[in-house]
Amino acid sequence: MVDALAPFVEFVPVCPEVEVGMSIPREPVRLVGAAGSPRMLGQRSGDDWTERMTTFSERRVSALAREGLSGYVLKKDSPSCGLLRVKLYPSDAPDATPDRVGQGLFAAALARAFPHLPIEEEGRLNDAHLRESFIERVFAYHRLQSLWATRWSLRSLVAFHTANKMSLLSHDEPGYRRLGHLVGTAKSLPRTGLREHYEAGFMTTLGKLATPGRHVNVMTHMLGHFSDRLEPVARQELLGVVEDYRRGLVPLIAPLTLVRHYVRTLKVEYLLGQTYLDPHPKELMLRNRV
Repeated sequence: MVDALAPFVEFVPVCPEVEVGMSIPREPVRLVGAAGSPRMLGQRSGDDWTERMTTFSERRVSALAREGLSGYVLKKDSPSCGLLRVKLYPSDAPDATPDRVGQGLFAAALARAFPHLPIEEEGRLNDAHLRESFIERVFAYHRLQSLWATRWSLRSLVAFHTANKMSLLSHDEPGYRRLGHLVGTAKSLPRTGLREHYEAGFMTTLGKLATPGRHVNVMTHMLGHFSDRLEPVARQELLGVVEDYRRGLVPLIAPLTLVRHYVRTLKVEYLLGQTYLDPHPKELMLRNRV
């Protein structure tokens, strides 16, 4: 995945345990105490790294804010970088039994500082659906930040929302509707509040995993914009491939390639600008596997 993404992103490597001053090789550390306020202790020595890691994390996260991040991949199970289900020991006793309820100290600081940033653990990216969803969110977040970087207006926000309609619908229709209501009442909101609420709703909606059923609904909806311009044989072929996808016989790329072909051939203006058709670089081939 790193090699595939390299032509399209700039990586910002961070290793909190090295940067905080731990040796190489280093003593294993673990989280001890209560969820929400754990200590990071050396597994053999008992050395307490909590304050040093907490101070470092706040400083490093502040520096990362200037990098214009579009996403972040964390290390699974790490006491510093684990995002989910990190082992948390109730005490530092050698025979203490951990529960998987912890979160790495650096990961917690990162999530607090960037509540809408796409963040995922490297282990979960082995799942094709989670990988495609994460990369889609990375590029969507970048597009949204590019909008905010301009002298954006309500008109440009409406255009952005319209271009992302099908993508949002493929993840969560109620979320799309809520965003539509927000945009529809935007004139009554302060500019800063509108930006914050839209970004939160946009990324939360895209954070819902798209399902085959939702993809089928979206493609069927798109077909309604041009089906009357298709020959009966072509229409049946397209519907047949959509049905094959619904049944799990072909990947998502199969019906989407046909939809994209007809949208461009027939010059269906409303659909030409939909990010759903090209949410990330085709070279990544993410939809060939879902």
